[in-house]
Amino acid sequence: MNAANKTKRFSSDRLKIIALLTCLVTVTLFSGCTDWKKKYEGQLAVSKNLEGLLMSERADKSQLAEQNQKTIDELQRQIAELNRSPAEATGFGQGYDVKFDPSAGTITVTLQNTILFSSGQATLKKATSSELDHIQSVLQQKYSNNPIDVVGHTDTDPIKKSKWKDNLELSAQRALTVVRYLIGRGVDEKRIRAVGCGSARPVASNSTAGGKARNRRVEIVVYVR
Repeated sequence: MNAANKTKRFSSDRLKIIALLTCLVTVTLFSGCTDWKKKYEGQLAVSKNLEGLLMSERADKSQLAEQNQKTIDELQRQIAELNRSPAEATGFGQGYDVKFDPSAGTITVTLQNTILFSSGQATLKKATSSELDHIQSVLQQKYSNNPIDVVGHTDTDPIKKSKWKDNLELSAQRALTVVRYLIGRGVDEKRIRAVGCGSARPVASNSTAGGKARNRRVEIVVYVR
């Protein structure tokens, strides 16, 4: 075979090889395109799911942060309340003898009888009582739906010169006087009542002058639960 024929044959074989390789590459590419398309669609779905989870997590974190802030604010409010005196915390203000009993669910404001009544009397010293007016305003503003007891107390000294049969009657009449005063200033009569205890519930020893003075009192009891 001469050189020209050899060259022609080699060229033909090379063309066949190139054509074959081209076909193989084309098939591979198209096959690869199909695989990559599936992979791309799968990755896109995963990406969207992750994006959704991220947005959900961010929303949850935002909501949790908001809830945590509310909790912190409430705790701070409670701490502030605990640091205040009962008189301030309950709204009655300084200058009033106020006690809060969590177990009983009551707020008790105590007024000594010397503020309201003369000895042995059940009529208010003055037609208008600034102390009772202040208490009435707090009752209307903060405790407008709460039941109220007005409880009268005395010391153990027996009744001698006044018209009352005994200390129990005197204490009841004094409580009734305060109830009528508060009703006259706007407190609903359906939620307030008068109670007389006489000398049965002392807060101090009646054997001392100071103790007797403390026992002669009117308590305004607000039920807060």
